Amino acid sequence: MEPLRRALTYLKPYWHITVGAFVSLLIVTASSLVTPLLIQRIINEGIGQQDVALIAGLTLAILVVAVVRGLFTFTQSYWSETASQGAAFEMRNALYDKLQRLSFSYHDHAQTGQLMTRATNDIELVRQFTGLGLIQLISSLLMFVGTAIILLWMNWRLAIAALAVMPLTFLVIFRFVGQVQPLFKQVQERLGGLNTILQENLSGVRVVKAFAHEPYEWQRFDAANQTLYGINVQAARAFAFNLPLVFTMAGLGTVIVWWYGGLQAIAGTMNIGELVAFNTYLAMLLFPIFGLGMVSALISQASAGAERIFEILDAPIEVHDKPGAVALPPIEGRVAFDHVSFRYAGSTQDTLTDVSFAVEPGRTVAIMGPTGAGKSSIINLIPRFYDASQGTVLVDGHDVKDVTVESLRSQIGIVLQETNLFSGTLRDNIAFGRPDASLEDVIAAARAANAQDFIEALPNGYETVVGERGVGLSGGQKQRIAIARALLLDPRILILDDSTSSVDAETEHRIHQALDRLMEGRTSFVIAQRISTIRRADLILVLDHGRLVAQGTHEGLLQDSEVYADIYYSQFHGAQANRLSDAVAVTNGRVAEGAPAGAGKRG
Repeated sequence: MEPLRRALTYLKPYWHITVGAFVSLLIVTASSLVTPLLIQRIINEGIGQQDVALIAGLTLAILVVAVVRGLFTFTQSYWSETASQGAAFEMRNALYDKLQRLSFSYHDHAQTGQLMTRATNDIELVRQFTGLGLIQLISSLLMFVGTAIILLWMNWRLAIAALAVMPLTFLVIFRFVGQVQPLFKQVQERLGGLNTILQENLSGVRVVKAFAHEPYEWQRFDAANQTLYGINVQAARAFAFNLPLVFTMAGLGTVIVWWYGGLQAIAGTMNIGELVAFNTYLAMLLFPIFGLGMVSALISQASAGAERIFEILDAPIEVHDKPGAVALPPIEGRVAFDHVSFRYAGSTQDTLTDVSFAVEPGRTVAIMGPTGAGKSSIINLIPRFYDASQGTVLVDGHDVKDVTVESLRSQIGIVLQETNLFSGTLRDNIAFGRPDASLEDVIAAARAANAQDFIEALPNGYETVVGERGVGLSGGQKQRIAIARALLLDPRILILDDSTSSVDAETEHRIHQALDRLMEGRTSFVIAQRISTIRRADLILVLDHGRLVAQGTHEGLLQDSEVYADIYYSQFHGAQANRLSDAVAVTNGRVAEGAPAGAGKRG
């Protein structure tokens, strides 16, 4: 019950509504308990004494009680539902906020489908408990205790006989909860796995179709669906066996009342009105028992969901502002690594080992190395996507761990090969880093990024709505939108992977022009993929197996570093020279048609 207890704390902002629902519940319970006593008086006093006025008065009283019960049943239902929706609102916001603040190391291992299930289905299960299950639980307990007290007050011998089966009934209920709670947790986990498969296939539908992989993916989904189906059947079997058993045991109490109570009525120790009222209360006692049986399943589901929600809310945030962190003032762009080592969570060896270098403001740094050498790790440590395991990363002399994450990242622009655009307008995507930017600023950034022409050619221009992940735009167009987004932010430090291997020569030329404008006057870190970047870089970092094996300029490294020369000639020289020739040919063709003469040099 601990996860549910924590979940109930989200009702705190809505305590007045919750109190209103609880008071309404008390009134509903009291009105239900008083009705059988009025019926008893009608039978014993009204009918027995043939007192029409008394019968009329008591009947009117029953009507008033029914109206009061109906009115407060409405307020109870409305306020409890309102409070539960508010608690779900608070919990969803807390969960989303935590997911936004969790470090990259958490998202490296988390499955999107599982996170989606926890943010939607699990929270809804908890909401149903706070809005319906909790009220049902309290109502059942109040009704059971109140009815039991009245039964003992009316006829303690008959009450003890009727209540004798209750301990066994509650034992069955507790056993049922113990059976289904683990099953419900498995249901939520399997549902998350199913959602993961669905999310992966929807986001990668083009790849699935391109490889004619639909039958295999269908089998994978069917297998996960079969597992989910099997667990749900196990839970249904537990329901089918235990709940009828609860009802049967509760029904034994009715048999005892009519047999033992009937004998007392015959013997004259109990009148008919008391017997009818007693049996009515016993029937009312069955409803709480049935309610507890039903709510126990809801409690099990909500408990499993709450446990999974708090697994996220309790997850540690590895990269966070330490106590006393200060805002990073406007920077010039000086970056230094001082004996930095880094290891990813769960890894047994360092990805970077004892890396040291310094970059002055406005310089361009090209990072080279084979796959797995640690290139991406270096650019991820600068904006603190991860924290160094050892050593210090400095920006303008400030240890990045001593400044607030927001003030650091707001002065760093990032343009990667895989561009992420969000559903919305092109203007919104360009202004993502500066939502308050004017349209004039957005247009200026788009023009500098060579995106102005294709945007203006669209029917709605900057108000054109792009699809999910930028569907509807080419790869080159999306990358130029990302460059415009970085230009609008006007960062002093720029991080980019400028690989353009997936676009044609003309698009590559336009992107390179935009990148050249973006890099002007900024400290730029580039995962090198083309010859022009390598040759023009002020500093080249050569990585191999996580170690910085060489650093310097292109000419110096060709002479002094055998590792650099081998990487340069084997990985870049032949392929990049051919692509460069293609780009020059396209550029020369555009110059011949009247393009500015300077364009050929940029190509």
